[in-house]
Amino acid sequence: MLTAESRLADFPALAGIAYLNTAAESIPPACVPEALAQYARDKALGMRGREAHNATLESCREVAARMVGLQTDEVSFCSCSSEAYNLLANALHLGPVDEVVITDLDFPAGATPWLNAATPPRVNLWKATNGALDTNDLAALLNDRTRLVQVSLVSFYNGHRLDWAPFIAAVREHAPRAKVAVDITQALGRIELDCTDFDILISSTHKWVLGIHGGCIVGIPKRENEITTHAGGWFHLENAFEPDRFEHTVRKLGAASFSVGMPNYAAIYALNASLRYLENVGVAIIAAHADPLVAQMETALRDLGHPPMAAQREGNFSGILAIQPEHPNDLHAQLEAAEVHVMNHAGRLRMALHGYNTAEDVERFLDEVKKQK
Repeated sequence: MLTAESRLADFPALAGIAYLNTAAESIPPACVPEALAQYARDKALGMRGREAHNATLESCREVAARMVGLQTDEVSFCSCSSEAYNLLANALHLGPVDEVVITDLDFPAGATPWLNAATPPRVNLWKATNGALDTNDLAALLNDRTRLVQVSLVSFYNGHRLDWAPFIAAVREHAPRAKVAVDITQALGRIELDCTDFDILISSTHKWVLGIHGGCIVGIPKRENEITTHAGGWFHLENAFEPDRFEHTVRKLGAASFSVGMPNYAAIYALNASLRYLENVGVAIIAAHADPLVAQMETALRDLGHPPMAAQREGNFSGILAIQPEHPNDLHAQLEAAEVHVMNHAGRLRMALHGYNTAEDVERFLDEVKKQK
């Protein structure tokens, strides 16, 4: 991932291109399709394959727990972050007297369940200033009725990385009843996690962790067993096939309650392989490699008159930079023609740099930006 040789061996699809779009879709390492092939072989065994499926599930739970700093029984899996957030809404069963804080830098999955509830709580919006969330603006939104504060550690929109310590201190001081949900989709696998004292964390699996679609990591510390879903299903029930199953349910608590049905074993096989790949490389090493590339790109973009929408800070880097050029569609088409891949959405271009990116990728991108200017 970090040398020319390992990059070519592990990511052959990157040959000849500058791929700067991991915040949307990652390029999986070679071990991921190998894991999917193993899943197919195990699935071909029919019911006998379940033993391997479940062993891989527990293996994935172990490595996922290490990656997010939790115990194995504090981690579970859903099919996507949207499912996880809707199950969280189900667990909290909020009503009109309750309040929720969301941010305008959040992905819709974490922000919209509260707006779509049958009896929606009051939703307070924490707005960014100059592309960043300022904790000084948060206290006024918090009170004894606040039941949930939803944030992203790194914003999908502009790459802003939340300054966690003052944030969590403000919530615990001004909203003592609130649960804190943190979306780490744009952080896990790219930066060393610095979020502590959360109540639930959620991450998709097809971005920086280099897995595939159809997976989601859910982490809930055991002290938060009250965050237990009320959803129907079977995989999360202790008595799903017991004689009393039609009289009442016995739910597994906390994180385990979020796996309500048959696991997506294909996504689990892929995630188990990709997380172990990242663990072997080391997230700290990935950050040490990629952060200077982010700094290089940010400095050059500012010099070219394209200041990023969210500034990066030493010691608090993310992997994402976003700009709003005057002619985004034209620049995007130019970049695509040069095999430089970035995200183009709603007038902004978003660049994402992972451990498989290089200084040459950055220069290739900047050369195209210079041509347009």
